[in-house]
Amino acid sequence: MSALLQPRPTFGRSPALRSRLPSVGTTIFTVMSALAQQHGAINLGQGFPDFDPDPALLDAVNAAMRAGHNQYPPMAGIPQLREALAAKMADLHGASYDPGEEITITAGATQALLTAILAVVHPGDEVIVLTPAYDSYAPAIELAGGSPRFVALDAAYRPDFDAIAAAITPRTRALLVNSPHNPSGRVWTPGDMHRLRDLLAPTDIVLIADEVYEHMVFDGQRHHSVAADPVLAARSFVVSSFGKTYHVTGWKVGMVAAPRELMREFRKVHQFNVFTVNTPMQHALAQHLRARPEAHQQLPAFYQAKRDRFRQGLAATKLRLLPCEGTYFQCADYSALSAMPEAEFCEWLTRDVGVAAIPLSAFHPQPVERQTVRFCFAKREATLDAALERLAKL
Repeated sequence: MSALLQPRPTFGRSPALRSRLPSVGTTIFTVMSALAQQHGAINLGQGFPDFDPDPALLDAVNAAMRAGHNQYPPMAGIPQLREALAAKMADLHGASYDPGEEITITAGATQALLTAILAVVHPGDEVIVLTPAYDSYAPAIELAGGSPRFVALDAAYRPDFDAIAAAITPRTRALLVNSPHNPSGRVWTPGDMHRLRDLLAPTDIVLIADEVYEHMVFDGQRHHSVAADPVLAARSFVVSSFGKTYHVTGWKVGMVAAPRELMREFRKVHQFNVFTVNTPMQHALAQHLRARPEAHQQLPAFYQAKRDRFRQGLAATKLRLLPCEGTYFQCADYSALSAMPEAEFCEWLTRDVGVAAIPLSAFHPQPVERQTVRFCFAKREATLDAALERLAKL
């Protein structure tokens, strides 16, 4: 009998395990993307572009591989890329980071966040998480043996500093902040940063700043990085993502900047969970960052045009559009259309209307029903127009 036709062997009993993440299942992004594929829906759920990056960046990757940059780079990342990032942060924020000791290249922003948490959070520590929040934060804290302490943003998705202050205890080790904010699209103001600085001043709380959408801020506003405030920067890991900036989310390359005392602990963990990051991509990104600064400088206008096109197309529907100050996400209140829970509404929207979105309830530790969904507008104009044509019936 052919080996291909042999019956599959039966395994013995697997060892009993106690899950490290007993409450974690498949992410809503995977669920909704699979549902969109099943029903032939336009996927405005998961946050990735459907257009190609700059051909010059792809050419730079090919050139790097042809030039022999295919073996392990330094653990912290190639010097050229770290130096380019230090120069960029100095230009944008007036921040002074030593590229040798205070910037590390990571396998995407999610790994950077996990590594920062593992570096500073110990069993029994608490970490304040502002909700709604990206879904990797809480599992990372739990893997470190810590406990997430959830504090809700206010009704307009802005930080509630009185609630944050009330959540601080002697066990608070870190605070996670995210601006521009996923999923709401709100952007922290200079006043928010000043209040954050005053709140943390008498504490030893570490600040972990998720700034992956730093170059997507609209209507003449600016991104206010924690790196721009020397007092906040002294206690902060600042995380960003090349994937978001250069439309290459599948490359999974990110970065973190932190003062050397924090970075020393970060690198101890980094070297044993990924060690280092894709070599030719680093060389290409370093070249692109230096040769084409307009790539990030023009990103606000690029995405604002997509935001405006999408908002204008939805203006005639019964969806109520929430403010979108940054990111490439647009939230909408559907309460004039339906009383369905958010997850059920998204399933209906995908199946019957042909457009996939993400329920905001998925960004809360326990579902909070506000009849609001999130759309991703990081898509080609043809994709957005096709989605708008289907959504026009709402």
